[in-house]
Amino acid sequence: MAKQTFGVIVSTRSFFPSSLVKGAREGIVKVLEKLGHDYVMVGENDTEYGAVLTYDEAKTCADLFRKHADEISGIIVVLPNFGEELGIAEAISLSKLNVPILIQACDDDFDQMDLAHRRDAFCGKISLCNNLYQRNIPFTLTKTHTCRLDSADFEEDVKKFAAVCNVVKGIRTARVAMLGARPVAFNTVRYSEKILQKYGIAIQTVDFSEVIFNAMNYSDEEKVAAKVKEIREYGEVAPFITDELLTKQAKLCLAIEEQVEKYQCDASTVQCWDSVEENYGVATCLAMSMMGDKGKPSACESDVTGAVSMLAAYLAADTAPALMDWNNNIRENRNACVCLHCSNFPKSFFQKDNIEIECLDVLGTTIGKPKCFGACKGQVAGGDMTFFRVTTDDQKGVMRAYVGEGKFEDEEVKTLGGVANCSVEGLQDLLKYICKNGFEHHVCFVRGHVADILEEAFTTYLGVEVYRHN
Repeated sequence: MAKQTFGVIVSTRSFFPSSLVKGAREGIVKVLEKLGHDYVMVGENDTEYGAVLTYDEAKTCADLFRKHADEISGIIVVLPNFGEELGIAEAISLSKLNVPILIQACDDDFDQMDLAHRRDAFCGKISLCNNLYQRNIPFTLTKTHTCRLDSADFEEDVKKFAAVCNVVKGIRTARVAMLGARPVAFNTVRYSEKILQKYGIAIQTVDFSEVIFNAMNYSDEEKVAAKVKEIREYGEVAPFITDELLTKQAKLCLAIEEQVEKYQCDASTVQCWDSVEENYGVATCLAMSMMGDKGKPSACESDVTGAVSMLAAYLAADTAPALMDWNNNIRENRNACVCLHCSNFPKSFFQKDNIEIECLDVLGTTIGKPKCFGACKGQVAGGDMTFFRVTTDDQKGVMRAYVGEGKFEDEEVKTLGGVANCSVEGLQDLLKYICKNGFEHHVCFVRGHVADILEEAFTTYLGVEVYRHN
């Protein structure tokens, strides 16, 4: 997970033991340093005890946060005792930082409930949340209402919160390259560019003829040779693929990557099926797969909201996602299905020692395999997964999403392309929701269970209606 910088607020209330502040300051610093994060916090000489209590102390804290506004991706509030909810709320409000906020409250020691040691943070957290709610300031809660700063639970809370901050920051400033027009048959992936812009997502459109022209005229032989070598090391190239085809593929990979970089984009979509195959002579899947493994997710068939889904999943899980079709039933198991694509799955997503780099199977039957080189094939290895999909609802003028978790199974599926054997509890209800609510047939998968992170980021901070499938 990317390194984050958090604004930290430790508070106290005058008639509760202020001696607890020092331990809380040291405790939160220890956790953040252990996880590799930076922090911005008022010093012990900037305010009394280094806590935020009064309005003047709130202003001091807010001024400090504003000076580091470009660095701070989230705020962590620590309550070693009841705390001063008004001081905290004013510090956050005055800072004008529109970032996620995590509220932590320390456990009481049940054997030390005398006035010299009792914390009452249990109660203070409710009061603080009430004040933030009144001010329409969104916030995130820890797994348990109170917890120790040195507990495994709180460490996990911070890890998840860091991922939430990563998603929120990444989506609010996302730039997606749309390389080429939507294939005419894929009405399902239509979207509203204006709705996405409301959420901070900017689309950079590029005519794919520019990409083809650049590939056909790519003259840097050293870069081409390096890319050919990279491709051969990336997977097992089918033996019938000629050096000419491999060089042509390398040039296309470079042309696509350089367009994404030119427009400083975080993710992309690529036109395919079948314009690039007919007009240039290889498929785009390999370029997209390799970009995905470098942290630049890429969706096929000009599926822009698919690319947004992939970017969000990547930011949440810190591992490469893949875009697939909900595609086939498996025997009579109504909680299982086959998901697949041609495919452009990143190699790391397969989690196999090797993948096959060959030709598009379906399109190859109509226009011939020689024009379709570049598909990354194999079955996805078993393990936990999260599925996620955003869409723009033009009827309501909003972005909507669904998210849930399941598993990839190891049982072999005897079909071609990039294949995943998926198991999702309550799959039939999920499919009904997808169909009834106009979602696309494409879905993003990412390894690991990160549905909580995506749900929190999109509902609490991005204002997106999310269906959580349980």
